[in-house]
Amino acid sequence: MLEWIARDRVATLFMVTVGVILAVGAASPGFLSLGTASIVWSNGLVLMLVALGIFPVILTRNIDVSGGSVLGLSAVTLGLSVNAGFAMPIAIAMAMGAGIAAGALNGFLVAVLGAPSIVATLGTLGLFRGAMLIATGGEWIEGLPENLKALGARSFAGLSVMGVVTASIIILLWVFLRSRRGRWFMVVGDNREAARHLGLPVKRIEFLAFVWAGAAASVAGITFASQIGFVPNQAGTGIELRAIAALVLGGVSLLGGVGSVAGVVIGVIFFTSIDTSLVFLKIPAYWNDLIGGAMLLTVLLIDGRLRIALEARDRAARYRRGEQGGPDLKNAEDAA
Repeated sequence: MLEWIARDRVATLFMVTVGVILAVGAASPGFLSLGTASIVWSNGLVLMLVALGIFPVILTRNIDVSGGSVLGLSAVTLGLSVNAGFAMPIAIAMAMGAGIAAGALNGFLVAVLGAPSIVATLGTLGLFRGAMLIATGGEWIEGLPENLKALGARSFAGLSVMGVVTASIIILLWVFLRSRRGRWFMVVGDNREAARHLGLPVKRIEFLAFVWAGAAASVAGITFASQIGFVPNQAGTGIELRAIAALVLGGVSLLGGVGSVAGVVIGVIFFTSIDTSLVFLKIPAYWNDLIGGAMLLTVLLIDGRLRIALEARDRAARYRRGEQGGPDLKNAEDAA
């Protein structure tokens, strides 16, 4: 079992997450309940959607740090639209359109113009954030209709409409990445030149990865607005960094080509579980970042030490096999 955990980052994170949940449950018995699980899932929806959007981008050995501003831009588009009297389906379509257009711009800058993804998305982060503030005049959008808030309210089995939508997106992405075309994203991230020699449409794949990130961030913006019932002028600020941390924690390599949807989901649940457990333990909210960062470092250190120990054991085993095979190899050489 130790070998399985050491070889699989997702397994390490899963075991640590279970350990944290059980420890908090021992200190606060009410924590271990279906109600708490529903709260953890609901609280993690926005981060989950942003992380799922960035995931294919990182698989292609790019990065997108504009996810939070795309979330905010989509939420503002939705809020302004519904308050202007547009029907809910039209307002949602406009919010989705804003996110997809933002992702397409990122994809155009990176895949077509060849701009480094970190530079391009840092630029568009400020661009989208500025457009959002100009559209609202720096004011919060309040008075959102009840039918929008209903999308984020937990109802059947503790799930909201947006919770079901998020679960569907997880399944959709998992199925797609296991398909032949989905594996192209990993091939591009693993070796771009080899992918070109194989005839894969590398630029199109990179472009579509950014479009997907924009679409997922727009769904996150809709979820955000529906859950809190208003849109602050700093909606989504900094969430992309937390999403990238969850991805790395879940075993997604920033060098591209490596990662799984399961790792993304568990990484996000880990962060959300930490935040929720602090509430149950009555720890002040300003401790969240410190404790979350400490837990992140702890998981990475445990994972690293396990891998080092496993590699040392494998090297020792290979050395022993080499010593045992030495005389036989010498006799074979003498016979030759």
